[in-house]
Amino acid sequence: QVQLVESGGGLVQAGGSLRLSCATSGRTFNSYAMGWFRQAPGKERELVAAISRIGRNTYSVDSLKGRFTISRDNAKSMVYLQMNSLKPEDTAVYYCAADFASNPNYVARLSREYDYWGQGTQVTVSS
Repeated sequence: QVQLVESGGGLVQAGGSLRLSCATSGRTFNSYAMGWFRQAPGKERELVAAISRIGRNTYSVDSLKGRFTISRDNAKSMVYLQMNSLKPEDTAVYYCAADFASNPNYVARLSREYDYWGQGTQVTVSS
């Protein structure tokens, strides 16, 4: 199994930037596609971005393209989410998730495809 721990959240003013990190335990990190999700109060959890096992393929929600970028470093068992030009509507708890994928090029887009989840990190963007 895999343990995921997010970090890097906090309070930031609109227009600012944050980089979220997700640390993964074990030595099988490259067997998992990775994703970032977020959940705002009173709303359903939604996909932000996802990346395939070796990082060749990525997916980002259309509304976030150009502002949010997902990346991974398999040597360090880490996945990152760079968030730029933050807006108040980006305020949410952000979760890292891992999907065991037999296809190294597959990018999972649905929450039900993911097998492991981190505890989440709060991102608050002020006006």
